[in-house]
Amino acid sequence: MVVATMFLDEETGKSLVLFVMFVLSASLLVGSRHQPFPEISGRYGWFLLSVTSLLAVGEQAPRPVTLPTLLTLVFGLGTVGVLIGVHHMVRTRRDVFIAPMSGFLFCIGAAGLMVGTWPELSTLEQWAGFAMLVVLGGGQTWMVFRGLLIGRLPLAWSQAGMVALQRGQLEGPHGAVSCFERGWDADEEHLNPMAYVALERVHRFMGNATEAARWREAFEDVGGEEAVAPEWIHAVEEALNTMNSGLEASSAAENDSEAE
Repeated sequence: MVVATMFLDEETGKSLVLFVMFVLSASLLVGSRHQPFPEISGRYGWFLLSVTSLLAVGEQAPRPVTLPTLLTLVFGLGTVGVLIGVHHMVRTRRDVFIAPMSGFLFCIGAAGLMVGTWPELSTLEQWAGFAMLVVLGGGQTWMVFRGLLIGRLPLAWSQAGMVALQRGQLEGPHGAVSCFERGWDADEEHLNPMAYVALERVHRFMGNATEAARWREAFEDVGGEEAVAPEWIHAVEEALNTMNSGLEASSAAENDSEAE
């Protein structure tokens, strides 16, 4: 291959690509823990890790994949990942990690394939390729900046808090308290009272009077009951009532068991 004579041999090139894939897979798995819905980037991370592992094992076969084939596969994985990531980053607003991580795969695949055929291109095609690389670099910079640097997901954190509340999970990294504490944003002030009233109700349910009073004060400062849709407050209280009923039923069952 031409790229081997230009920069490095094919085996080294494949090793570098596989190493980057492993690093990005690990980054997705670790970074998913800090997302409101960790299963989104976690699933893609496990998928990418599985593909990378299969490719690494395949290197021991009598006829392993060539570097152009590997780069094409990386380009395809990056394309799918970018589409999924941008969808979640811009539309569902539930994950900001897949897009920038997949963008690295996309850029590596596209740049690698272009460099491999660079000497065969005409001057005009080389300039067009260079312009495309600049555009790719700009797009990747935007995804990193938009996703990793300023990517806040207040609505998704509130949604995740409600899911945790309905599951009866109040504490922990993805418990209702932790999620609602991240469910506010200075640029989306309408979300703040939703998080405040949920935190006030949850802490009052848990018996944390001091914390409940602190969040109640913050809630009153941003408008109180009139600043939140009644349906949201009803959903929070209904989830807590369901949880309380479950605790009472469990306690009654334990008392009956002890009485017997």
